Amino acid sequence: MTDQMAETMPGTMPGPIRIIVTDDHPVVREGLVAILSTQPDFTIVGDAASGPATLELARELHPDIVLLDLAMPEMDGVETLRQLQQIVPETRVIIFTAFDTDERILSAVRAGAQGYLLKGAPRNDIFQAIRVVFRGGSLLEPMIAQKLLRQVSHESATDVALTPRELDVLRLLARGLQNKEIAIELGITGRTTKFHVGSLLRKLGAGNRTEAVAIAAQRGLIRLRPAE
Repeated sequence: MTDQMAETMPGTMPGPIRIIVTDDHPVVREGLVAILSTQPDFTIVGDAASGPATLELARELHPDIVLLDLAMPEMDGVETLRQLQQIVPETRVIIFTAFDTDERILSAVRAGAQGYLLKGAPRNDIFQAIRVVFRGGSLLEPMIAQKLLRQVSHESATDVALTPRELDVLRLLARGLQNKEIAIELGITGRTTKFHVGSLLRKLGAGNRTEAVAIAAQRGLIRLRPAE
């Protein structure tokens, strides 16, 4: 597991996590559905073989999580993600890709994806990723994190001045903690936590928490630890 994945806290999930699985390969899609269905806190509400089919299901079902392939015919994962953000902004998306060198991964970060895993990841990592992202956290699978950092390094080398408290918040973001957990950890209010997160995104020029972690790591503000 990556250090960005926080431990699941008992009692924080009021009901089953409602999931849509999207992959254009039937064997992969059906395998994922079968694996995820073994977890009592997961409910597979639908599966799709294409972007348009995913959008239709999401509009109807309003899932908590979409596990989304990047390489698909008709509409790729990045465009599907952008449209999901418009249709069901409350739905969280985990990109599930076979290629750590895929150029669309960085675009997916900026389109709003909260999680990234490589196909072939251990099933327990997939389970934990879904729970972390559902709870409001984000995660970077190590190989994909390196890809993001290489991309970001070509875009900006601007120094960023963060306050000590912002650095504290940033380190906890990198562990996948959500705002409520950060507030408890630091002994501050949820409103103050939200303010610090917003300030971090603005200073780092990031579109979301996951991109903020990638940019901060590239600039040496934090260190992403490899999976153990």
